[in-house]
Amino acid sequence: MTPAPNPAAICLNGLTILPGERVLTRLVISRLPSGTVIDIPVHVFRSTVPGPTVLLMAGMHGDEVNGIEIIRRLIRRDLLRPLRGTIIAIPILNIYGFLNFSRDVPDGKDVNRSFPGNPRGSLASRVAHRFMREIMPLIDYGIDFHTGGAARSNMPQIRCLLHEDPETDAIAAAFAAPFTLHSALRAGSLRETAMQLGKRIIVYETGESLRLDEPGIDLAIAGTFRVLHYLGMVADASRPEHPAIVCLRHTWLRAKFAGLFRSHVRNGDYIEKGQIYGSVADPYGEHAVRLEAPVAGYIIGLNHMPVVNQGDALVHVGRLDAAPSRIDLAPPYEEKPMKPLEHEPEDHDDDEPEAP
Repeated sequence: MTPAPNPAAICLNGLTILPGERVLTRLVISRLPSGTVIDIPVHVFRSTVPGPTVLLMAGMHGDEVNGIEIIRRLIRRDLLRPLRGTIIAIPILNIYGFLNFSRDVPDGKDVNRSFPGNPRGSLASRVAHRFMREIMPLIDYGIDFHTGGAARSNMPQIRCLLHEDPETDAIAAAFAAPFTLHSALRAGSLRETAMQLGKRIIVYETGESLRLDEPGIDLAIAGTFRVLHYLGMVADASRPEHPAIVCLRHTWLRAKFAGLFRSHVRNGDYIEKGQIYGSVADPYGEHAVRLEAPVAGYIIGLNHMPVVNQGDALVHVGRLDAAPSRIDLAPPYEEKPMKPLEHEPEDHDDDEPEAP
């Protein structure tokens, strides 16, 4: 007679994992052309007491190392010991991108636009499908750790769909990042697919790709523990130093002209509408233009690349107003001749931009 399955057991990657167990398993995805096996390490930490299952995941984009380091520290410091429920930790989902210092998989596709995936589809679609088959059915909540793009640094922030699901609002508030952004769901993303299945996943962003952001990492660890504490999975969690600033709208200000970009603001600064937030100059010393903010708000993302093309994103502004403005409907740039500054300041390489 076949024994009845243990209702408290979970099955992952062909393993039966019982309450109280701590398991490391590896999801085999494919092989490199050399024959080297590519697999995804998955850590499972289970309490003997029933409770929710929380996913902590990073490395959806292989060059976003801050999230990888956040989960690595949680595991290395043996901090993931739930009092109830289960924690599933995946430090790197996109092993291919990690090996190649790349956001995407080798076929150029984004895993986070490939959900729910297809077992016979592209490489990115196969990674997404394996995740959906093995991990998604087990989880109730998730924190997906991300980082800004190349040379674009994000202030520590939570992104989620606000005011549509009370439980999502609650875990975002519990995390209490410096900024919380209302972020619409995107087709093919993990968040959209999870929402369709009744799973709540929030996204944490900090820093830029291929660079560690120590303050953002520390904030993420503290915020993760606040979420686990809210869910009754850990006994204690630190209080946030400041209440989160909630931005229901956010806007990228883009370059109207190509040239050399100099920012006059820093991440976290507040700018007024009409304030000069930077300048773009041609590289030959003939012309330069001041950049005037068309909206007010907090700088939550900043492009550190000095060479910009027309239409490039320069600064990301988190706004406190809820109504759309003309900037939301405008094209990314306008065709205008470059005008010189009336009184262009002398350039000094060691100058630091003054805070507004």
